[in-house]
Amino acid sequence: MAMRRPKYFTPIEVSLHSTIGDLWVSYLGKVYNLTPLVEEYKGNVLLKPIIECAGKDISHWFDPKTKDIRTHIDPLSGCVKYYTPRGRFVHVPPPCPRTDWANDFGRPWWRDSRYEVGLLSTKTRWIRIINTLTSQEQRLEVCSEETLDEILQRYLRYNSHAASYTWKHNGVNLDMSETLSENGIPDEDEEFYQCRMDRDLYTPSICLYFNDDLTEP
Repeated sequence: MAMRRPKYFTPIEVSLHSTIGDLWVSYLGKVYNLTPLVEEYKGNVLLKPIIECAGKDISHWFDPKTKDIRTHIDPLSGCVKYYTPRGRFVHVPPPCPRTDWANDFGRPWWRDSRYEVGLLSTKTRWIRIINTLTSQEQRLEVCSEETLDEILQRYLRYNSHAASYTWKHNGVNLDMSETLSENGIPDEDEEFYQCRMDRDLYTPSICLYFNDDLTEP
């Protein structure tokens, strides 16, 4: 049985989940839904740094090698301490031994895969999808890692029959199992930037042609 492919999210999509009742963050390339954690520790002052960063990327909290919270040497005590510039947060032990700190929570939240909902795109792209049947055009921000099938899923909210169309670029049928780049649609953002050209004027377009064949199942 094939493993299910992780879902990719844009930074803007993550930023939309920025309330106590719907709190996402991203770090080290992954996206996490911490809403259950916030509910579990509701009212705990140690949630404050997490709530302040709702919808944001907090990779700077972590050591990319160990994937644990960054540490530093306290200049006064010479002891290793967690680096938490926004203040100590849930599952980070206190700087000094205390009898009122419960450490029986098991795996700390930043190592708990239960909160993981997908991957953060390393590079997003803008495309134009043109429905040749209706002449409607939709501009979409997509993840460069996504296949055309996954981009189709994004587009369904604008056209629920999107799967009934043939997707083409420059007259060539697109392979829906491949990414934009794999289909020969290069990401030229860097070139446009270096040439001081407005990338919005050169957004690649994908044309949709309705499959008017009623004999297909």
